[in-house]
Amino acid sequence: MTDPVPEAVMQALAREVNLSETTFPVVVSDDEYEVRIFTPGEEMPYAGHPTLGTAWVLGPQRWQQTSPGGTIAVEADFTGAVMNQPDPEIVEVDAAPCVAALGLRGAEGAYRATIMGLSHVFVPTEAPIEHLAPDPSAVAAAARAAGGSSLAPVRRLDDTTLHVRLFAPGLGVIEDPGTGSAAGPCGVLTRRLWSVADDIVIRQGDEVGRPCRIEVHTIEGDVRVGGRVAAVAAGTFTL
Repeated sequence: MTDPVPEAVMQALAREVNLSETTFPVVVSDDEYEVRIFTPGEEMPYAGHPTLGTAWVLGPQRWQQTSPGGTIAVEADFTGAVMNQPDPEIVEVDAAPCVAALGLRGAEGAYRATIMGLSHVFVPTEAPIEHLAPDPSAVAAAARAAGGSSLAPVRRLDDTTLHVRLFAPGLGVIEDPGTGSAAGPCGVLTRRLWSVADDIVIRQGDEVGRPCRIEVHTIEGDVRVGGRVAAVAAGTFTL
């Protein structure tokens, strides 16, 4: 935690464990740490679930995390963590290629949302999304054309619950079971489009057998994302 992993080893380790993201934190003071975040394919400027998980592993307190994408506050306790997020920059993009790549019956547009150097493309729809099985190469091409790293169909189940799936094959992640970096922007966007509640829950990951529930405070200027965290494995690498 206090000794940086050699630069050349970080991407290799992330590829070896093959999780959506792998983090390499270095604690720099009593309440601050710096972190590098890698998918199996590349380094990320910022990512949400790794932020929550890293702070939780480091210990229950208020942390300031700095990654290449910026600095945010994260509050961890023994059961989970909550992070603040900046307001996203949201731009409407051409929906047709995104709808075709996902295999959706229809959509209410497509929107690229960017925070801390990371862009996701959301495709709000009234159509069910649980049976989608898009071609990864088509998704990667459509996301790239829209200026994003992922495509995420979003369906409102009610005013406090969204169903989201997020595909990011261009990052080496066919489908992400939980995406904290997308949760805040998704909450802000759907509040604008559908007037969802101040506090919502995003359901994600069921389709890949890793159900995730993300709690989002959707008010611009005070966006917060969090939830429960659980340790599932521990180990040691010998380099």
